[in-house]
Amino acid sequence: MGRDARRPSAATVEAARAGRRGAMDTLLAESLPLVYNVVGRALHGRTDADRTVEEAMLQVEHGLDDLPDPAAFRSWLAAVAMRQVRERWRARQDSPLLALADEAGSDFVDLTILRLELSGQQAEVARATRWLEPEDRDVLSLWWLETAGELTRAELAAACGLTSQHATVRVQRMKARLDAARSVVRALSAVPRCPLLTDLIRHWDGLPDPHWRKRVARHTRECPLCERQWHDMRSVEGLLVGLGLVPPSAGFAERLSPGRHPQLSPQP
Repeated sequence: MGRDARRPSAATVEAARAGRRGAMDTLLAESLPLVYNVVGRALHGRTDADRTVEEAMLQVEHGLDDLPDPAAFRSWLAAVAMRQVRERWRARQDSPLLALADEAGSDFVDLTILRLELSGQQAEVARATRWLEPEDRDVLSLWWLETAGELTRAELAAACGLTSQHATVRVQRMKARLDAARSVVRALSAVPRCPLLTDLIRHWDGLPDPHWRKRVARHTRECPLCERQWHDMRSVEGLLVGLGLVPPSAGFAERLSPGRHPQLSPQP
């Protein structure tokens, strides 16, 4: 199914705003995959992401009257998802115990690799996203969908609240850090591992971290042995083009369906 076939039409949006039950059902069902991917890739934590997706979908249902133009629904939808992501990040900062609970179990990277059957450099890119700062994950989650053909650059910029020019600058900076993270993933998984790198990370706790990304990436640029980790990297755009959305599990999608979730039931 092509991208346009998955997009809710302006007519569907208008009908949902008018209170038509069937149109709201369709709108929520067609909106869920994009919200699930934006939130999941930005937050990583599985429990955290699922809860945030639910909150975003409630905002979509109850805030639809705030949408100024039905034709702009896609960018508005992404903006709603990003707003919930940022609220969740603030909650994590205020509650370290919440952050620990949210990070338990499989994360969105694992789900991406499993459900899209990624391997090689595609899987490498997915793993590298764990090393980015939260503000880069925000941009990454939207840019990934742009590269995969699910959003336009104008929709990305609108969702971030940026001009197209500023959005392009943010994307370029994020991509540079993502490539550095790819070199880190490669260097740490090399067999045998560089002995100088082993010494460098002797106090590392083993969890992806932006601070350690910078240190290890600097090592890969300066070390004659590890410098080769930068070789033969395919462009991220080339690796992501045509990738589909990570589908929500059937159980999760069913749980959020209007008939099963009382707060997602459209007005009759």
